[in-house]
Amino acid sequence: MSPAPRVSRRRLLGYVGGTGVGAAAGAGAVLAVGAEAPPASSAPAAAGAPGRTIEPWGAHQPGVATAQTEVTELVALDLRADVDREALGRLMRLWTGDIEALTAGRGAPGDPAPWLSQPASDLTITVGVGPGACRPGLFGAGPDGFAAVPPMSRDRLQERWSGGDLLVVVAGRDGTTVAHAVRRLVADAAPFARARWRQAGSWNPTGPDGRPQTGRNLFGQVDGSGNPQPGSPLFDSTVWVREGRWAGGSTLVVRRIRMDLDTWDELTRDEQERSVGRALADGAPLTGGMEIDELDLSARSQGRLVVPVDAHARRAHPSLNGGRRMFRKGANYTREVETEQGVEVESGLVFLAYQADLLDQFVPVQRMLDESDQLNEWTTTIGSATFAVLPGFEQGSWLGEQLLA
Repeated sequence: MSPAPRVSRRRLLGYVGGTGVGAAAGAGAVLAVGAEAPPASSAPAAAGAPGRTIEPWGAHQPGVATAQTEVTELVALDLRADVDREALGRLMRLWTGDIEALTAGRGAPGDPAPWLSQPASDLTITVGVGPGACRPGLFGAGPDGFAAVPPMSRDRLQERWSGGDLLVVVAGRDGTTVAHAVRRLVADAAPFARARWRQAGSWNPTGPDGRPQTGRNLFGQVDGSGNPQPGSPLFDSTVWVREGRWAGGSTLVVRRIRMDLDTWDELTRDEQERSVGRALADGAPLTGGMEIDELDLSARSQGRLVVPVDAHARRAHPSLNGGRRMFRKGANYTREVETEQGVEVESGLVFLAYQADLLDQFVPVQRMLDESDQLNEWTTTIGSATFAVLPGFEQGSWLGEQLLA
């Protein structure tokens, strides 16, 4: 007699129901302006020092506000046609158990290689929901101002880098740990959703002296200055949804920005600095001071504006955008691309912007940059996706419970 067929944990949890899942879950940039240093509580560990184990519980998903880490990988997924609200609840409970285990440095339930999970890896896992899943029968309506980003005239979007019903953002200090966490999350989601795209990149958040730094993009610019400081009232009003079903969540725009490094390198240093409005050496405003100092947009030298009218820092400045801000992170990427001429190298930035109201904050600023920004000559957005970031969850609860229960 043939042995009974083996039923995988994913299939069991995906199709049988959530009885055991709930118990397991319960047990268990950037191309923009200026910055203050992150607070000590969210700053990355000094070079050579032990990392941290970041607990996943709280009013907000912690991966939004924690400081930039060395490795970031994003995976967007499309829901299968037969997935309904009940199935989404099973997936969220399953992912909750995974997140609690993986961020603690333990193998996820049923993990065939638990030794690839390491504690003190600064690991965070953030989950978002795309517009296609924010409808009746699934997550319901998204937060106010949540929608896809309207097309911009300079976008050259590719389907392979755009859209998605679900998103997981996995970030940490170690590429092996991050990659393993991504693999477990995608594998456990298989009965419910299939991967649509994956994007990965790196960042250097620590200076030679071991202290936190803003980091640089591949143009060599200090990138992410002027971010609101996590834990401050300005950060809270900029990033978090305050009211309604989505209170404690946020919205996220992911933009894949290709950079033309060859033509950028042809510029003089003065031309490069004037295109963004900041010094290459330390990110300080061209109008003087340190990186954290404010730009003087009225400053002139020899009759001309020190920060040009179409400099990136001016066009994105809150004073010209009705006070609108966002919290920006980024990940540099380089990949080989096959063309008719052979294999070429594509370089760029995976840009992440968090804000409470996507249509009121991100879109007006992006339109200002789309209309006139010197950096448009050397950058092309080839991917765009938007996600409503789920509110946080407390220990003994599960991710998305207030939206699906």
